[in-house]
Amino acid sequence: MSRKIAVLGAGAIGGSVGADLANAGHDVVLIDQWPAHIEAMKAHGLRVVLPNSELCVPVRAYHLCDVCSLNTAFDLVFMTVKSYDSRWMAEFIKPYLKPDGVLVCMQNSMNDEWVAPIVGATRDIGCVLELSGEVFTPGVVTRNTKHEVTWFGFGELDGTTTPRVGEIAELMRCVGKTTVTNNIWGAKWTKLTNNTMTLAPTGLLGTNVWEVTTPEVLELCVKLGKETMAVGRALGYKAEIILGIRADELGSSQDDILKKYLETIAKAVGKTARSCVIQDHMKHRLSEVGYINGLVVEKGRQVNIPTPYNAAVTEVTRRIERGELKPDRSNLALVVQLAGG
Repeated sequence: MSRKIAVLGAGAIGGSVGADLANAGHDVVLIDQWPAHIEAMKAHGLRVVLPNSELCVPVRAYHLCDVCSLNTAFDLVFMTVKSYDSRWMAEFIKPYLKPDGVLVCMQNSMNDEWVAPIVGATRDIGCVLELSGEVFTPGVVTRNTKHEVTWFGFGELDGTTTPRVGEIAELMRCVGKTTVTNNIWGAKWTKLTNNTMTLAPTGLLGTNVWEVTTPEVLELCVKLGKETMAVGRALGYKAEIILGIRADELGSSQDDILKKYLETIAKAVGKTARSCVIQDHMKHRLSEVGYINGLVVEKGRQVNIPTPYNAAVTEVTRRIERGELKPDRSNLALVVQLAGG
């Protein structure tokens, strides 16, 4: 039976997913809060530019205000909005989700913590992913990760293995590689660790993702990752191998593991990719750093684990968002100073 699918948030992630699903013939609509983007997709379709190809596909695109008149209940909703929009977006889409429908938080951070109580834990499927892109022009997504290096992991929040998770993983194979896990919370915290090391640091330094592998930036990234892993262990999360990496590819030490994840991300997105935080700074809008590094700081306080580097990165990012600083390499010294290093 054909599923009715909605992609809630048609930015870099949602646009890439929605375009591939539409191109594969699935019954999918794209919903977004940027009027010009929706109008461009209605008029010309959605154009996705990849490193090795280009896709232009007609899509059914709707403004948020159009949803109430669609007279549609969805079997599956992929929510790809910013983490700070996840609560109200979950409330917004809840009336249009079928009683047995599911919502997939296809986002950074641990959004299922606050989304599951809204839509119901049995209607929330966890997801981790590696897909990088950007949107600056209405109707056009620049996707940094090719299909063969794009990856999604799915799992039930309660750790059970169910047919519906396997069906979602199968559905998403037109977008990238997929896996199923019974440790989705561990996988999400592992991906959060990765995000703490890449997103805010590149944003505050004004560097592209590739430069996380340079010595001075790498040192900061590893310190951020170690703090995040320590908090995760204290919270009871079991680390999960993600990003399609094999166990035998990981090193034996914590530093080796963190460096392997950074290397994998850098290779997947290429030498010119800009993180979502850099893009947010360029657009003069709020970033998700409060829900990534800031979340680590908050959780660290709960379990009495010090997180000075995540706190420093969060503070410097806030100063950038307030217009007190600009993204620049000189911010590295400020982070070290604030962290007491």
